[in-house]
Amino acid sequence: MKSEKEKMLAGELYLASDETLTRERLHARRLLKALNDSFPDEIHKRKEIMEELFGKIGKDFGLEPPFFCDYGYNISVGDQVFFNFNCVILDVTPVTIGDRCLFGPNVHIYAATHPVNAEVRGSLQEFGQPVKIGDDVWVGGGAIICPGVSIGDRSIVAAGAVVTKSIPSDVLAGGNPARIIKSLEEGPKLA
Repeated sequence: MKSEKEKMLAGELYLASDETLTRERLHARRLLKALNDSFPDEIHKRKEIMEELFGKIGKDFGLEPPFFCDYGYNISVGDQVFFNFNCVILDVTPVTIGDRCLFGPNVHIYAATHPVNAEVRGSLQEFGQPVKIGDDVWVGGGAIICPGVSIGDRSIVAAGAVVTKSIPSDVLAGGNPARIIKSLEEGPKLA
């Protein structure tokens, strides 16, 4: 029989009130408290906390506190990634972020979700769907990335967008729900 954690990681219905999961969330909350209360010049301390919190972080990782997540260990971040202030990642299943990605302030990434069926939802079971963000992606401030979404390489998600479906590579997407606004051509452009 699978543990609640095994079910969670597999994207199956699970109970978040499980003792192991509760303990692991508390550990993440303690690390987040230390990170969010740290001083801007405590660079070494912040790096140590982030290395313990995240499943993987690449080189030149930048993050402006406050930051919030569920577990941390399900978050994998590539090289040269930056999160601005007040970002949230609900990482009950893997959240994978490629290289050279930028996240504006107040970006929320949700791998966690709840059943649509009210009876099942009432049992307090929940589940998750992995989120994957490719290389060279820019997510504007206040955007929300929903469970199960993938964002292709080099795409831009406009500020305030609510991304409910996967976005291909090389596009600008925005709105609620987000839709493709235009294709992005490769090449040196400033705007």
